[in-house]
Amino acid sequence: MGNKPSHQKIQEERIVFLSKVNEVYRIPSLFYDSDKKIFMAFAEQRSTTDDASTKHLVLKTGTLKKEESTGVRTIEWSELKVVKEAHLDGYRPMNPCPVYEKTSKTLFLFFICVPNCVTESWQRFTGHNEARPCYITTKDGGLTWSGVTDLSHLPDIKRWATFAVGPGHGLQTESGKLIIPTYAYASRSTSYCCISCFRAVPHALTLCSNDKGSSWHFSKLIETKSVECEMAEVSDDHVYCNARSKGGYRVEAIDTGAGFKTLPSAKKLVETGGGCQGSVVSFPALSEGAMADSSQNKWLLYTHPSDQSNRINLGVYLNKSPQDPNAWSKPWIINSGPSGYSDLAYIEDGWFACLMECGVQKETEQIACEVFHYSQVEKGIAE
Repeated sequence: MGNKPSHQKIQEERIVFLSKVNEVYRIPSLFYDSDKKIFMAFAEQRSTTDDASTKHLVLKTGTLKKEESTGVRTIEWSELKVVKEAHLDGYRPMNPCPVYEKTSKTLFLFFICVPNCVTESWQRFTGHNEARPCYITTKDGGLTWSGVTDLSHLPDIKRWATFAVGPGHGLQTESGKLIIPTYAYASRSTSYCCISCFRAVPHALTLCSNDKGSSWHFSKLIETKSVECEMAEVSDDHVYCNARSKGGYRVEAIDTGAGFKTLPSAKKLVETGGGCQGSVVSFPALSEGAMADSSQNKWLLYTHPSDQSNRINLGVYLNKSPQDPNAWSKPWIINSGPSGYSDLAYIEDGWFACLMECGVQKETEQIACEVFHYSQVEKGIAE
């Protein structure tokens, strides 16, 4: 693989969820359980590509396999399982977003529930927020799940035209704080006339817990207009946010403890068309000098379609100075051709996995997974 698209067909062994007539898979979400050494890949199962046609959240678990002769890593996936517990009667589940609490070894699977046939655009126009934040939990790698916890009582929700969690993954900081990336359409007016609701503006924010998931609260909205986001801890309780915009370039922000502050755009990370979700993870710096500097003890990896107009050519970008938007590398193209939403997971020892929407004719044909090493990233961005 390199920076020049090859347009080769996706290898069959990479496919995790394959769409077909009346069964479309979208919105990938990936978690690697370093305790159990398993992957958990989530997605929405839909009747069509339309957001309002979602039926279920689905799951496949995977184990990492190493080819001894070449050192290549691949993932062996289980059969598909419908996560039936992620359900409220009369609602469709959307936007899977897992976060792991390390002390209790509990995986929280967050999602939103939206009344069947109610769209985001309808909520934004009318100002009637119908989305409900929910989660279920598992301690055995998804073999069994708890019942649904509905957080729609949280007061902030009533002030928004609509909102969503993720999609993608959350994180737990070194201090133990649980963070779910979120975005909300906040009305510019307290009036609920159609005009003011139609002008509702999206802002990224977080859904947080400081007590290992016993209670949850929303942060303040990021001031800059922003949509779907993911976050990563770049040093002790310093959290980086990378968010979708309405076009042009991505929104980047950093929270050093007093709320998110938008970073000046270096125009290194293009936004695709009217916007597309992207993924970001932090990982231990891989040079002795960086490890010795407490302010630079983690680096960032980011995935997103690299074309400014179309959802094509998924790029992997590297940043060795996470609070500097100028430090982003050019992209290494990990998937040539149609590419959409993606989600990254750091495994260990410089290895990563990326779950991504992709295909030959369009990005909604399948969700595939690619395992790669940091050395491949370095080589790819150097070409």
